[in-house]
Amino acid sequence: MNPIAEMLDHLTIQDPQTFGELILFPLTAATVRAPDYRTLDEALERKIARVTEISEGGSVPELRFENLSDERILLVDGEELIGARQNRVLNLTILVGARRQVVIPVSCVERGRWAYVSRQFRSSRRKLFAKARAAKAEQVSESLRSEGSRRSDQARIWADVAEVSALHRVRSATGSMADVYGQKRDHLAEYETAFQALADQSGAVFAINGRIVGLECFDAKETFERLLSKLATSYALDAIGATDQLAAAPSLDDVARFLKAIQIASTTTYPALGEGTDLRLEAPGLAGGALIEGDRVVHLAAFTIEETGES
Repeated sequence: MNPIAEMLDHLTIQDPQTFGELILFPLTAATVRAPDYRTLDEALERKIARVTEISEGGSVPELRFENLSDERILLVDGEELIGARQNRVLNLTILVGARRQVVIPVSCVERGRWAYVSRQFRSSRRKLFAKARAAKAEQVSESLRSEGSRRSDQARIWADVAEVSALHRVRSATGSMADVYGQKRDHLAEYETAFQALADQSGAVFAINGRIVGLECFDAKETFERLLSKLATSYALDAIGATDQLAAAPSLDDVARFLKAIQIASTTTYPALGEGTDLRLEAPGLAGGALIEGDRVVHLAAFTIEETGES
C-alpha cells in the first residue's frame, strides 16, 4: 500500500462544520504524532529563517530560503511570502533541513510590481486561494513530467488573480492578491473563526456550494491546527465568490468516495528539493501532490479539477 492510501485508511470522517457556502469535513486520526519541524510562520517570527530574492536582480519563479537553525522547517504549498521585489506563493510543500539553504519554486501573485520594498520576505499568513491552487497543482505536476522542474504557468496564475479581483470588484494598483484578501478581510474573518479544529484532527475535506473541491492532510494535528485559518480563508475566498447554484451538501459517503479516488490514483515520485520525496497524483478529475518522508505523509493536498476534452 502506498503512503497516501495508508494515511487515508487511518482517518475517520467526522460530521461537517458549515459556514456560509463553505463546508468542512474534519478528518481525525486514531494515533497522532508531534511535529518534528517548525512551520514557516513560526520560523520567520522567531527569525530562525530568511527568505530573499536569489540575487540582486531577482528571478520571478525562484527565491532563496535559508534555515538558520538546528531545527527543520516546513514550507507548505500555496503559502504567501510578501516583500522584496514582488509577492510570491510556494509551488509545493518543502521540508528544509537544519542549516540548509534551498532555492524554492514560487509563483508571483503581484503582477504590477518589480521593485524592492524590503530586502527580506515576511509571511502574510495567507495562502493562494483554492481554485488557483488546484490549477497550479496540475501545472506543477506537468512541469515535473515534461521538464523535471516545479514551475507553474505564471500567465495562468496572473489570470486567476485578475479573475478573482474582478469577481470581488477589487482594484489593485499592482494586481496583488493581497489587496483582494485585504478588502475582504472582515467577511473572511467570519469564516476563519467559524471553523475550529477537533481533538486529533489532522486534515479536512472542503466543499463549496455542495461540491467537494479539496483535501488537506498533515502528519501532525498541531500542524493542521496552526494552518487551519490559512486554509479556511483560502477556500472561503472562493466560497464567497461562488456563483453556481447551491446544491445539497455532500454526504459522508460522498466524502469517502472522494478519499477512495485519491487512494487509488496513480502516483509518480521525484526527489524532493529538501528532505523526503515529492509524490504527484495522476487521475482523471484530480490534481495534487504530497511530501513523503520515509513511510509517512508530511502533507497531502488534493483537488478536484474540471476535465477538458480534446477536440
